[in-house]
This record gives sequence, C-alpha cells and structure tokens, in this order.
Amino acid sequence: MQDIQKKRQNKDTLELQCLIGAHFEQRKKEEEELIALKERIEKRRTERAEQQRIQAEKDKERKARREEERRRNEEEDAKKKAEEDAKKKSALGSNFSSHLQKKGGKKQTEREKKKNILAERRKPLNIDHLNEDKLSGHLNGQYGLAYLYLVDFKDKAQELSEWIKTLEAEKSEHMERLKRQKYEVRERIGKAEEIYKDKKCEV
Repeated sequence: MQDIQKKRQNKDTLELQCLIGAHFEQRKKEEEELIALKERIEKRRTERAEQQRIQAEKDKERKARREEERRRNEEEDAKKKAEEDAKKKSALGSNFSSHLQKKGGKKQTEREKKKNILAERRKPLNIDHLNEDKLSGHLNGQYGLAYLYLVDFKDKAQELSEWIKTLEAEKSEHMERLKRQKYEVRERIGKAEEIYKDKKCEV
C-alpha cells in the first residue's frame, strides 16, 4: 500500500515539475519573441530613417535643379527684354532724329509725343480684368513649387504616422497574447498544486 502511495506521489511530483518546466520554457520563449519583436521594430525604424534621409537628399537635389532652371529662364527672359528695349530705344531715337530734321519748327510737338510714349510705358499693370484662372496662373509661377513641396511633405508625414500605428498595434497585440498565455499557465500550475494537495491529504 505504501509503495502504491509513494508511486502516486512520485508521479504527481513529476507531473508538477513538468508543468513548472513547461511554464518557464514557454515564458523564456515569449520573452525571446518579445526581444525579437523589439529588434524588428528598431530595425524598421532605422531603415525608414535611412529611406527618409535618401529621399530628402533627392528632394533637395530636385529642388536645386528646378531653382537653377528657373534662374536660367529668368536670366534669358531678362536678356531678351533688354535687347528688345534697346531695339525700341534705338528705333525711337532714329525716328525722333528724323522728325527733328524734317520738322525743325515743331520741336515742342515732338517732345510732347515722346513724353506721351514714355508715360504710356510707365502705366501700372492693370490686373482688374484678369479672371480667377489667369490670376491663379500668375500666382502658380511664384508659389507653385512651394505648394507642391508642402503637399509632398504632408503625404510623407501621413505615411510615417500610419506605419508607426501599425507597429504599435502589432506590439499591443503581442503583449495581449503574452498576458493571456501567462494567465493560462498560472491557472494550470494552480490546478496542479490543488491536485497535489488533495492527493497528499488523502494519503
């Protein structure tokens, strides 16, 4: 009889030890998974930061090229305008000299014509007749690039925010699963201890 009871006790002790061992093994495995998850998150953050750095450099180069192209266009336009103005002044000077030679008695009239021409050139730009589309075209020439960069920045910020939310949700889900598994292991150990105590009392 004592041998049978002793064998039962040994069997129960062995089962309890197996449960405890399984508990600690599972816990170790879960901790390793958590460490691996943290490493993956950190690696993704590092990769994302590197991607953003590379993209920022590309954007900077693209912006520099656009700025250089805009500067060249402005210089070419200014040069063309200066050449046209020089031609107009030359033609005006020639015509004026010709008129002076032909109409020496009408110097005052010619001066008045010249003053009128210069006054016409100095008139302020009238934009009252421009509609919304035309005004938008003028404004886009100055502010279009800035607006495009702002939209691109907002899109990237939103993309980064969504990516971080996904990582946080994955981490939260893993932690919740780990918590449930720990609770189940504690329940199993408690039941095993109760069984062991009951059998010990029977003895």
